[in-house]
Amino acid sequence: MARIELRNLSIRFGAFKAVDDVNLSIGDGEFVVYLGPSGCGKTTTLRAIAGLVDATSGDILFDGRRVNELRPSERNIAMVFQFVSLYPHLTIAENIVFPLRARGVARAEIARKLDWVTGVFRLGDELRRYPGALPPGARQKVALARAVIRDPAVLLLDEPLSAIDEQFREEMRWELGHLQRELGVTTIYVTHDQREAMSLADRIVLMNHSKIVQVAEPDRIFFEPASVFAGQFIGSPSMNLVDLVPVAGGLRLGDSTVVLGAAELPSGIAGHGRPVRLGVRPRDLRLVDGEGHALAVDDTFAVGRERFFTFRIGEAILQGTDHRRAGGGEGRVRFVPEGLMFFDAESGLRIAGGGRPA
Repeated sequence: MARIELRNLSIRFGAFKAVDDVNLSIGDGEFVVYLGPSGCGKTTTLRAIAGLVDATSGDILFDGRRVNELRPSERNIAMVFQFVSLYPHLTIAENIVFPLRARGVARAEIARKLDWVTGVFRLGDELRRYPGALPPGARQKVALARAVIRDPAVLLLDEPLSAIDEQFREEMRWELGHLQRELGVTTIYVTHDQREAMSLADRIVLMNHSKIVQVAEPDRIFFEPASVFAGQFIGSPSMNLVDLVPVAGGLRLGDSTVVLGAAELPSGIAGHGRPVRLGVRPRDLRLVDGEGHALAVDDTFAVGRERFFTFRIGEAILQGTDHRRAGGGEGRVRFVPEGLMFFDAESGLRIAGGGRPA
């Protein structure tokens, strides 16, 4: 396996900077997920690690050794793409062992490794079939088996599940996480799907506009987002945002009548000196029968067993969870103090609040 370091990595395509001065260390055997919107630089970074894209400046190191000038074949990496490319005229077994045969590995060693990878991926029944006879999820599993049979130091996965139907994707997510832990191979996974990132990653590398926004464990990036972007990109439904207005006794939520008093505000927020925005996740914004703020509710609706509600503060539409014992009737909106987060309105950076609620 390998430790990977990116030092001041930048990649330009003409005037466009696809990756902008990125620094990151990935531990031996770690499962790191690059997450972010389309065009943010995550796939370009992955391809640079693979050697498919040249760095404009900066260094890529495997176990402390600079690999910028090494060809992909010299880096001992394996890569699986979004769309599986299997040889249709070869059986599943022949597809899996193809990289070993291309390198001239002895037949006995090929047989031993095929037996091993077949057991790991539970592919015994499919070995004599052809790719066209398998569902998409099974074909992706074959592509993963072909990648790891070479004993790569680094496994690179570029949105490998996005082309699979949702009914198979959940199962494949579980299998992929289980396999990575069993194999112990250093893995970098690119996705725009936060559910994949949250369920698979040891750490998430969140990117936006060619830069790393935050690097953290899934729980921490959810409860302690570094910025408004991180807070809104992670979590479904998305984090609510509303501008705060300084008034006597605290901060008012936009043009509403709700004032967060000193007891609800972290130390120093009222005197921050610059405009502040409140961020609160729907789970920490509740419609209850008991004590809370009187706000006009626009709508209530159910998604499975959960009930939600929406209301407005100025132009902002906020969403929370409906915790009333009975679904109808009037309720009051309660803000869970531990879930309140405060962001500088100009920089977007979190300045207070957050943390895992008790």
